[in-house]
Formats: sequence, C-alpha cells, structure tokens
Amino acid sequence: MKKITFYLMMMVLSLSAFPTTILAAEKAPVTITNTTKEVPAEVKVLLNRLDEIKAMDKSSLNSSEKKQLRKEVRAIKSELRSTGNGVYFSVGAIIIIILLLILLL
Repeated sequence: MKKITFYLMMMVLSLSAFPTTILAAEKAPVTITNTTKEVPAEVKVLLNRLDEIKAMDKSSLNSSEKKQLRKEVRAIKSELRSTGNGVYFSVGAIIIIILLLILLL
C-alpha cells in the first residue's frame, strides 16, 4: 500500500512540476508557399501523351497495337528519366561516404 501511495505522489509531483500550459505557447503561423518548378514544354507533351495512353480503352485494340503502345510508353518513360536532372548515388558510394564521415569526424 505504501508503494502505491508513493508512486501516486511521485506522479502527481512530476505532473505539477511541468505544467502543460507553459509548453502550449502560441507560435506564429507558418505560411507554406508552393514553389513548384516549371516543367519544360517537351516534358509536358510527354506526360500528356502518357495520360492519353492511360485513358485509352485498350480492350478494342489487337495485340500488335497493344505491343506498339507498350513500346511507346517504355520509350517515353526512358526519355523522361534521361531528362531528370537528379544526382544519383550508388549504394556503395553511400557506404563509402558514411565511412569517410565517421573516420574523419
């Protein structure tokens, strides 16, 4: 019984020592602005063509037409990947960078 009262007293003291109203101070609202990059015209054309292909009713097409569409989609996707200006790291490069950071710091 003494342990229970001791634990209850400790809990009450810890809750009263850190009132939650201090932590609930109002902060200034943060405005979020959408800074989207302009998509080049060629990329827009390719994306529109992909959307057209996705919206097509492919049930009326024969197998050779479906095959041509698949080839076109693959070509468009590979072209979109090649136009991406991203920087890519391999897993090995990431491991080497992390090891260098650990050793040098």
